[in-house]
Formats: sequence, C-alpha cells, structure tokens
Amino acid sequence: MLVLSRKVGEKIMVGDSIQIKVISVDGDQVKLGIEAPQNVSIYREEVYETLQQENKLAGQRVPGLNLEQIRKLYLDKE
Repeated sequence: MLVLSRKVGEKIMVGDSIQIKVISVDGDQVKLGIEAPQNVSIYREEVYETLQQENKLAGQRVPGLNLEQIRKLYLDKE
C-alpha cells in the first residue's frame, strides 16, 4: 500500500487518466474529488461490496422447473 500525505488542493495521479484531489479536511473527515474517464466506475467500498454480493446472488441458480416438468406441461396442453 502506498501512503501519501497531501494538503488541500493537492492532487494524486493514478495512471494517466485518474486524478484524485483533496478538496477539504475537517477533523477526521477528508473530502476527495475524483476525475476519471466515464468508463471507470468509482464506488465507496461499502457500496462496491454490496454490488458484488448482489451480483453473486444473481448468478446463483434459481430453483424452478426441470426439463421433465416443462415437457409434461407442454404435452398436457395438447
């Protein structure tokens, strides 16, 4: 982990296209401004973790009809 000290108004570059600027410091709270290309997603950690968990749940198999049950339903209609 890289640890840097910055003052209000100073910036940090991440690669060539992401810029992080210290906007203000108030007690133990730091406000950051982030400029990045539109295709780069930026989330607070707790939001990112929630999204990851929801994506994981969405990818799980949902119980439903198996092929034999679908076949029976189809044949019963005829």
